[in-house]
Amino acid sequence: SIGSYAALLAKFFGAEVTAIDSTNKLEKIKKIGADHLIDYTKENFTMSGKKYDVIFDVVYGSSFSACINALQDDGCYLMANTNPSRMLRALWKSWTTKKKIIFALAGESVADMKYIAELIESNKIKPLIDKRYPLEQTAAAHQYVEGGFKTGNVIITIGEQS
Repeated sequence: SIGSYAALLAKFFGAEVTAIDSTNKLEKIKKIGADHLIDYTKENFTMSGKKYDVIFDVVYGSSFSACINALQDDGCYLMANTNPSRMLRALWKSWTTKKKIIFALAGESVADMKYIAELIESNKIKPLIDKRYPLEQTAAAHQYVEGGFKTGNVIITIGEQS
């Protein structure tokens, strides 16, 4: 759910958000408030000629070079769940251009988690909940997530839920 939270937080802070996913997920993604939706099964966002200030690549489905080329000259490419080859390329591009390429393990703090919880509790952001599974069906929840079907959060419930 990195991508959906990134979009929620970006919108909260006033960014114009373009979300990219497959056809069957776009309707749910619309709920996070994205300004623009792109179906990657029909359109390659890196080929549109549009330049972005920030590209946050959660699944690295697009080529590294194409994403770099789709950035503004001083844009920022954030890579989650990346690999060593992309990390080396990122270091080189960061040294040879004005573009910032960031890959790092996210370090959460208690203060950050409290801040996000406050945003949720005050309805300033509304997380996208895809499915809920009872604790006994945790294996099924993992299969669903690992199968690439989820859009947003998958919740494991403990005990009676109203």
